[in-house]
Amino acid sequence: MAGGRHAGADEGLTPRLELKGVSKRYAGTLANDNVSLCIGHGRIHAVLGENGAGKSTLMKIIGGALQADSGEMLWQGEPVKMASPAAARRLGIGMVHQHFSLFETVTVAENIAVALDEEFDLTALAGKIRELGGRYGLHVEPHRLLHHLSVGERQRVEILRALLQDPKLLILDEPTSVLAPQAATRLFGVLRMLAAAGCSILYVTHKLDEVRELCDSATILRQGRVVALADPKQVDSAGLARLMVGAALPAVRRTGCSREPIARLRAVALSTRPPDAFATALRDISLEVCGGEIVGIAGVSGNGQSELASALSGETTGRADAVLFDGEPVGHLTVAARRARGLACVPEERLGRGAVARMPLTDNTLLTAHAMGLIRGGLIRRARVGALARSIIERFGIKCAGSSAPAQSLSGGNLQKFIVGREVSLSPRVLIASQPTWGVDVAAAAYLRQSLIDLSRSGAALLVFSEELDELLEICDRIAVIHQGRLSAAKPCTGAHLEHIGLAMAGIGPAFQSAA
Repeated sequence: MAGGRHAGADEGLTPRLELKGVSKRYAGTLANDNVSLCIGHGRIHAVLGENGAGKSTLMKIIGGALQADSGEMLWQGEPVKMASPAAARRLGIGMVHQHFSLFETVTVAENIAVALDEEFDLTALAGKIRELGGRYGLHVEPHRLLHHLSVGERQRVEILRALLQDPKLLILDEPTSVLAPQAATRLFGVLRMLAAAGCSILYVTHKLDEVRELCDSATILRQGRVVALADPKQVDSAGLARLMVGAALPAVRRTGCSREPIARLRAVALSTRPPDAFATALRDISLEVCGGEIVGIAGVSGNGQSELASALSGETTGRADAVLFDGEPVGHLTVAARRARGLACVPEERLGRGAVARMPLTDNTLLTAHAMGLIRGGLIRRARVGALARSIIERFGIKCAGSSAPAQSLSGGNLQKFIVGREVSLSPRVLIASQPTWGVDVAAAAYLRQSLIDLSRSGAALLVFSEELDELLEICDRIAVIHQGRLSAAKPCTGAHLEHIGLAMAGIGPAFQSAA
């Protein structure tokens, strides 16, 4: 049903939701400035803008997590005050957040149960989760603990939790940012079915091709204000991007690969035991990454990406000679010991593992950059820390209230830019990056990708895990596919086909090999 009016839409009905002149100010920042927006029954409406343009703030106002300072909200033609997320849910508003609102130490079923207003039976709820996950291709084990799940699997939990509330309006904030292409395609089918049944959908994303494929209309925000209302079927992706940023997008330039003959990072017959009954065991993985190249790892979330990244970065340790750094065994060493040898890491979870939410950006800089002359005699050289934090903010165009701003005050995309910028600024010998452009707008994503390419061409070895095949093919020199804990041989990206890689991600096609 892409490319046309959804069967459930009825333009004769009163709009499902209408905002009139909504404004919201934080300390020193006008996040939303006189924003008006309207969405009808059964319509899929995109909200677009750069990182920090006010999209997530606006969605939180609609979802009851924040209250507007001024303006009016109409729900099916009647004025309404959205006092809390619970009040929004009672009206029929479901929301999938960009930063997951999940509890780490309880199960999937228990996380979903806390969002349901009616009484529940965990056994029956687990059955519903399995049935709904199977119907929509969002498989997740209900009894698995959250902290064992990858980011992509957590995204599925958030989506299932919203769908189980049978919403009249569904808000999706970057729903495919960590979903593989096949999973994203299945999600589009789900959303079209929901729209055909009359559900209205607000769709926040930076993936403009998705907007053109899926959405009926789009509101574009820039610096908190509405700058355009567009029909995505009539405007190409480049045109939408220009509306968002006010200029043409920068082009990513990839020069020839100057791959060094000796591997900087190697995995040799690396195998691991899963941390829980539902996790993925790594099976006899061999891989090498040389200085001067970027190797990409593609795969459907939950097939061992996070386990492999943990084993290579030192979050999990094992046999010493299973991981080699410049030919030296490091498989038994901790993260700190590997970082001391020149390893840097961008984890897939930016809040909690990439940055400490309540700490200012200066202290978050110090977390991994402390070896760069920032501590002397056991004392922190605050002036240098501040200067480094400010240089990262300036170089990577991070929108924030300054280097003293807490990490949690940044939009998801701006925090991602800060974490990638911090690790790139270390000039590492090896960089392991998981989902490096997750939730980042198109212009910033291009800059980050160029930064990764430039780092590799300066001699660093980069290993990039990403659910976005287009991203991997754009920046990588070689690509491997992981499926059920096994890794294929890494092949040159030149001439690679999305279809062949997609089949390999599903375990279909040439047999998996354990040789790099």
